[in-house]
Amino acid sequence: MATYTTRLFKLLLGLTLYALGIVFAIQAQIGFAPWEVFHVGLANTVGISIGTASILVGVVIGALVIILGEKVGIGSILNMFLIGMILDWILLSGIIPAASSFIIGVLMLVLGLFTIALGSYFYIGSAFGAGPRDSLMIALTRITKLPIGICRGSVELAAVIIGWKLGGMVGIGTVIAAFGIGFCVQFTFQILHFDTTNIEHETLGQTLHLIRSQQA
Repeated sequence: MATYTTRLFKLLLGLTLYALGIVFAIQAQIGFAPWEVFHVGLANTVGISIGTASILVGVVIGALVIILGEKVGIGSILNMFLIGMILDWILLSGIIPAASSFIIGVLMLVLGLFTIALGSYFYIGSAFGAGPRDSLMIALTRITKLPIGICRGSVELAAVIIGWKLGGMVGIGTVIAAFGIGFCVQFTFQILHFDTTNIEHETLGQTLHLIRSQQA
């Protein structure tokens, strides 16, 4: 159980850092990251919080990837709910103020992207399953046979366009986030000597089976 406790801690720490990174990017006020454009636009249109919008979108995408044949783990499920909940709590607490200038905004956005990358390191390293949005990219790549970059770019472009139409903020920050997140993740993983190809994610069924076997 000690191993699972450590992995669960890494998962929760990763999701918390991921949510914190999103808040930095939002409070930068120079344009939201692609998915946040959609989440904020949806939240403003429906009259719900950004975190709730993130949860609803995550649940819908999670159901879709299951239909498309992708497996989910406990990490996938917690990703759907905890990031949105933590995101709302941080925003409501007001501990991260909005940027007071463009330069401060750029610095906050970059800090947010690296925080997301660090969160991804812990979250992915826990090996409890990919998040719903990442699983969607994997499923589309498998089905269409197109490169994952094209699939990810197409989905995020659609999210930006729809979110912008719904009132989400699109700006230079959106471009920086779209092209910069890959670099931030790659740089962070290299510094930490982390290779995602060595991670074998557990499905929810496998995790429950192993926990029961350890308790027996």
